Amino acid sequence: MKAVHFGAGNIGRGFVGLLLHNAGYDLVFADVVESLIQRLKDADSYVVHEVGENPRTQEVRGFSALNSATEPEELVAAIASADIVTTAVGAHILKFVAPAIAAGIAARPAGAPKVAVMACENAINGTDILAGEVLKAYTGDDLDAKAVFANTAVDRIVPNQDPGAGLDVTVETFYEWVIETGPFKGAHPDIPGVTWVPDLEPYIERKLFTVNTGHATSAWFGYAAGIEKISDALADPGVGARVRAVLVETASLIVAKHGVDAATQAAYVEKILKRFANPYLPDTTLRVGRAPLRKLSRNDRFVSPAAQLAERGMGRDALLEAIGAGLRFDAPDDPEAVELQSLLATASAAEVVDTVTGLPADHPLYADVLAVVQDRQAR
Repeated sequence: MKAVHFGAGNIGRGFVGLLLHNAGYDLVFADVVESLIQRLKDADSYVVHEVGENPRTQEVRGFSALNSATEPEELVAAIASADIVTTAVGAHILKFVAPAIAAGIAARPAGAPKVAVMACENAINGTDILAGEVLKAYTGDDLDAKAVFANTAVDRIVPNQDPGAGLDVTVETFYEWVIETGPFKGAHPDIPGVTWVPDLEPYIERKLFTVNTGHATSAWFGYAAGIEKISDALADPGVGARVRAVLVETASLIVAKHGVDAATQAAYVEKILKRFANPYLPDTTLRVGRAPLRKLSRNDRFVSPAAQLAERGMGRDALLEAIGAGLRFDAPDDPEAVELQSLLATASAAEVVDTVTGLPADHPLYADVLAVVQDRQAR
């Protein structure tokens, strides 16, 4: 069995690649960072250190690596013979890896088993995004006969790594990789550790609106308070209370929309807060808070749940306060933060709401967010 994974970074090596390796797949990493690819080519193994409760160390062997920019023929050949293709590159990068995936699928022999293609990104239905880009680049009419595309939800905290760690990766012990079963029609791959579900949306929104929303909230309020580490931010009474308030609101949405038991969701929130407070993960408010434009966009972790709560007439004050904290995230080495601060300084509040959040003026959340932007610009 063979798996090609796009994105040989910390998540690729320490999460998706690790599970595929443990499932018995010959693993091929694809990336455009030549120094990283060369190190993988030169290495016989790397180590994944899982820290937290029940820590352990796992060694990964038997992998290979390809530079997707300079070795296109080899990459196409690898995909043509693969059983699984996965990505962990960032949703905005999917359009750049799609042509290689399309070419590899087209090169698969007629009658070969379908290759399973799954985007493992922090995005709702990321595989649908990838499938659309693959279809644009595909030169044939047999894509459905050669590939199956399945959406996933992934969750594992992978902090900044020690500069001297090399290929080794430190991750938290907890992980969750959820994949929808529908596209496989009862014949999904065997990947130990994966949770297979018929309906992925509750898992995607539960994770995005709890883990990602809570993490960014911790970062933005912690950064504003001058706190360096996420774990220390959670320990601060003011920050911790704001994070809890946000997650109470997103939990109310998950319960109302998806019928999740309230006690079950509350227990999930407590588990997530415990993960954030893990002192063995040296994550920083600066790193987690980065990319505020993406995090404040229409379908991401703040505006989406706040909008859905507004549509239901439910409370969203804590989320609005967190959106305000995101607007104040002024990190000079983060291009998105710089762009956001420039926009706030030069555009009208209405222009900011439109550009950043994409909310239409007639949406029930619009006036709330407009007031938050106006307050930010007045300070």
